[in-house]
Amino acid sequence: MLLLSSCCISVCPFTAKQPSFLRTPQRITSGISSDRMILRAVGAAAVSSSTLRDLVFVVNPQGANGRTAKEWKKLLPYLRSRLGKDCSVCESLTTGPSHAIDITREAIRDGADAVIAVGGDGTLHEVVNGFFWEGKPVSSLNSEASHSTALGLIPLGTGSDFARTFGWNNDPCEAVDRIAKGMRSRVDVGVIDSKEGRDLHYFINVADVHLSAKAGFYASKYKKFGNLCYVIGALQAFMGHDNQDMRIRVNGGEWELYPQVTALCVGNAKYFGGGMKITPNAVPGNGNLEVVVLQDFKWYDFVLKLHKLYNGTHLTVNNVSSRSVQSIEVEEISGSGSIYVQSDGEHLGFLPRKFRILPGAIDIIS
Repeated sequence: MLLLSSCCISVCPFTAKQPSFLRTPQRITSGISSDRMILRAVGAAAVSSSTLRDLVFVVNPQGANGRTAKEWKKLLPYLRSRLGKDCSVCESLTTGPSHAIDITREAIRDGADAVIAVGGDGTLHEVVNGFFWEGKPVSSLNSEASHSTALGLIPLGTGSDFARTFGWNNDPCEAVDRIAKGMRSRVDVGVIDSKEGRDLHYFINVADVHLSAKAGFYASKYKKFGNLCYVIGALQAFMGHDNQDMRIRVNGGEWELYPQVTALCVGNAKYFGGGMKITPNAVPGNGNLEVVVLQDFKWYDFVLKLHKLYNGTHLTVNNVSSRSVQSIEVEEISGSGSIYVQSDGEHLGFLPRKFRILPGAIDIIS
């Protein structure tokens, strides 16, 4: 049972237990069992929460080099005034990598109406992964659940690239207003499999391979420089970089050779790397992933064509191709085991990998 406060924000530590773009919107309904209670502040009597929405805010206080914690603290008075009458609000601060995954799983098991990621794409990425357990939605493991838990977002991180696809800016008050309205839309989620079919990983934004993934790996070390970290990461990734021959298989078809691949990006949404519109045709609700492949690029190609990557017009450039897929398998020819893979800015290891789509996997507060 969650003990929440309806008139102030309470810290609720969670511990994991073992065990069309915007489709027809619908109001979030609580559907909470009558034995779940709210513990009011200052010793007031507990009352039934059956008419209130249970919202769990997963906050990464270290996000954006500590700026997330400061912005969250400033947001609390507005959040209380906007949500306090209709919602039971629980704040849970993450303490390290993967903690947001554990918090999310526990919140879904306990029947939360929504789990809201407060931070950047990394926090959102962990919360999305918390919606799943051993290849299944966590909600499906609770036979008594009468409603699904929605995903929410207050973008307060360094990149906040996923929010750009929806046209959301970084105004946290606007995000609170969206949450207060409680409108849902179904969105797709990408899945990444290892060749052995183990270690399933989920992504909601963009996954990528080789140079861009290596750049993201290095960029994560320079987050204190804000969006400049992506430029620094790219420069470092180019040092000693070699394009690689790869082969891919789309939708279980025949293998195809792709020579001299610089980067391969798999988009459920459009943006990554602090605003690059890398997969401009991706729509996170159409049941497809957009794959964009850059081949035989040199360092000066990025300098000369960087503006096209940011405004999404790079698909007209030579050696850039795009296709819509439901699944794609990617292997390197050389077998070196050194080709980086990442998703939503999180390093996941190296090729080979299979990427596929889960259509309409999550409700998002939109």
